[in-house]
Amino acid sequence: MTPTVPTPRSEVGGAAAAYDADVIVVGAGPGGSAAAYHLAVHGAKVLLLEKTHFPREKVCGDGLTPRSVQQLIRMGIDTRAEGWVPNRGLRVIGGGLRLELDWPELASYPDYGLCRTRMDFDDILARQAVAAGATLRTGINVQAPLLDGDGRVVGVTADGDGAEPLTFRAPLVIAADGVSGRLALALGLDKRDDRPIGVAVRQYIRSAARTHDDYLESWLELRSGEAGEGVLLPGYGWLFGLGDGRVNVGLGVLNSSTAFGKTNYRHLLRDWLAGTPQEWGLADPANADGKVLGAALPMGFNRTPHYTRGMLLVGDSGGMVNPFNGEGIAYAMESGEVAAEMALTALARPAGPARERALRAYPAELKARFGGYYRLGGTFVKLIGNPEIMRICTQHGLPHPTLMRFVLKLLANLTDVRGGDAMDRIINGLTRLAPAA
Repeated sequence: MTPTVPTPRSEVGGAAAAYDADVIVVGAGPGGSAAAYHLAVHGAKVLLLEKTHFPREKVCGDGLTPRSVQQLIRMGIDTRAEGWVPNRGLRVIGGGLRLELDWPELASYPDYGLCRTRMDFDDILARQAVAAGATLRTGINVQAPLLDGDGRVVGVTADGDGAEPLTFRAPLVIAADGVSGRLALALGLDKRDDRPIGVAVRQYIRSAARTHDDYLESWLELRSGEAGEGVLLPGYGWLFGLGDGRVNVGLGVLNSSTAFGKTNYRHLLRDWLAGTPQEWGLADPANADGKVLGAALPMGFNRTPHYTRGMLLVGDSGGMVNPFNGEGIAYAMESGEVAAEMALTALARPAGPARERALRAYPAELKARFGGYYRLGGTFVKLIGNPEIMRICTQHGLPHPTLMRFVLKLLANLTDVRGGDAMDRIINGLTRLAPAA
């Protein structure tokens, strides 16, 4: 049951202020830390709550497109420093072909991607938020939103390292608590069945032959057997060199596939890796660096609305993974920045209708940015769930580099809105015409 407290008697900064912060951010992943950073750098008092302790592992491909890199730059992070492994584009493999595509040269985004494991990636972002002025508390497992007498969120309840439950109060809460969406569920915001979702598994494997690579590698076809010439497997795969002697190898299956929910994904990964070249060492269990881990990929705004009763949803909690390519970090960080902007605007107004108008602009802004694009992505997911359509696209698309450069821009959502080329204008036009998700 969601706890209820009396309506706070004073506004932030009052003589008897009832609040611990201007904004509470739940979850110190990329979205939460981005939100906390952009709030704090503009002077807001921010409390960032994280249930685990850093450093900690998260299931991810660890590959960052230029869209993600742009968000890191906006947080003031030096992406040229040691530990960031740059890449120049995407290598696509399928239908017996391989094509290397450089990231597009755009005004809006850098022309390079990055790799870095989530083991320290999230830690770096959280520390950047703290450097901007946010207060980070780890080991705080938030349980539920705290409601006032009118049913508005005015904080959270949590379990800490001690025996006593904890209560934190703020006029606004940003839920960046990931795919579980505990806070959203407590307010009755269930997942939408009409939006795509995927499942991904990945493993770190030691491979001197593949750890250094100028390209992220995407496999549009997965096959079992020697030399990868056996049975066609469901899903798509990736292989990202981490530059430290390891690679991140994984695969994903979308719910448009008949194999979704009916397949042992760990066995599927093993079957695919068994068909990779022996000199890569990916099929040798002795080279494994940790277990195979999996996670859900909530796509295309599969939980809405993104604002209700004093709480804003950011990243995976709002189902913001890109349906085209499974990328979540860029959209978590971008939505975190947008949520911060809207929260700052709202807090500059008195509590009541004026503040609510500012907060309701948050889901409207997300829909304007991503709604049409995500709707196109939902159609794309349905199409590629058919193996025959995927085979035709692979065989007839890969031999045409110009077409594939267009596809790269579309799948990675990398265009210039102003002053772009013909490809940009086509993609931007399609997203404007598509009904917003």
